[in-house]
Amino acid sequence: MAAEPAVAFRSVARHYGPVRAVDDLTLDIGEGEFFALLGPSGSGKTTCLRLIAGFERPTTGTIALFGKDATGLPPYRRPVNTVFQDYALFPHLSVEDNVAYGLMIAGEGRAARRRKAGEALEMVALGGYGMRKPAELSGGQRQRVALARALVLQPQVLLLDEPLGALDLKLREQMQGELKALQRRLGITFVFVTHDQGEALSMSDRIAVFDKGRVQQVGSPEAVYDRPETPFVADFVGASNVLLAAMVARLTGRAAPGSLRPEAIRLGTGEMRARVTERAFLGSATRVELDADGTELTALVPKGHAVPEVGEEVRLGWDPAALHVMEGAHG
Repeated sequence: MAAEPAVAFRSVARHYGPVRAVDDLTLDIGEGEFFALLGPSGSGKTTCLRLIAGFERPTTGTIALFGKDATGLPPYRRPVNTVFQDYALFPHLSVEDNVAYGLMIAGEGRAARRRKAGEALEMVALGGYGMRKPAELSGGQRQRVALARALVLQPQVLLLDEPLGALDLKLREQMQGELKALQRRLGITFVFVTHDQGEALSMSDRIAVFDKGRVQQVGSPEAVYDRPETPFVADFVGASNVLLAAMVARLTGRAAPGSLRPEAIRLGTGEMRARVTERAFLGSATRVELDADGTELTALVPKGHAVPEVGEEVRLGWDPAALHVMEGAHG
C-alpha cells in the first residue's frame, strides 16, 4: 500500500470576504519531498502554507497530515514547524536560547535544551556560535539560526516562507544548495514558498504553480519548464515566448497556444523572418528582442556567437520539438 502523503489538501478554499485567496485546492505533497509553492504575490501560496501550519483554517474542505485529519488542530498539535521570511529571532536572547526557546516552552530541562540546541546548530554549520546575539551575525547566519530553531523540535514537515528573500544574490544561491543538502540529509518534507522561479527550479522535487488562488500546474521542475500546461505557467516559469493559437496553427497545424523558450531560437536559419528591435548583453548571452510580423519574440544568443544589430532583419529557426503546444489551453 502506498504511503499516505505528508500533506493532503482536499477541495480546500480560504475566503476573506469576497476574496478567494485559495480556491478549491486538491493537492498531495509526498513524504520526504522538497515541494515548492511558486507564484506571484497574492496568488495564494503563503495562505496555503499558513493552512498547513494551522495559522489559518479553511473556509471549506479538509487538510490531512500523514493521513490524519488536521483541519481543526491548533498549530502546536501539528507535526510541522515554520521558518519565516524575517526569521523572527529574539534580539535579546543568545543564539542558543533562540534555538532552545521552543524546547523551553515544551518543558524540556536546561541540560537537554543546551544539548539539543547545540546539535541543531552543528546541523546548520553554526557550532560555536551559541553565545552570540542575532545582531552579531550575518544575514545568512541568522537564516541558519531560524532553521535550527525550527528543526530542533524535530518536525515531520518544515514550512519555509520565502526564507531566502532578504539575502543578496550570491548568498541566496549558496543557501539554496545548503537547504537542499540539509533536506536530503534529514529526509523530512520541506514545503517552500517562493516567487523566485530559479529558486523553485533548482531546489524542488516538484513544483505547484499558483495564480489567483488556483494551482495552474503541478510537476517536476523539468516538466513545468519544458511542458507548461497554460500560457500563465509558460510566461511565469522562466522567460518564454507564448505564441497565440493562430500562429501555432500556421506553424504546426494545431490550433492551441504554444511555448517557445528563448534559448531554443536560432538566428540566421529558418523560414520565419523578424526584425531586431532591442538587444541586451547579459554576460553569458545576449538577449535579442524581435518583431516577427507583429509578434514579439525574445531569443538568447550565447556568448561567442554573432549578434545582429538593432533594425537588422534576420531569419529564425528552431528544433520542431522545442515548440511546445499547450493542448487544452485557450488563447
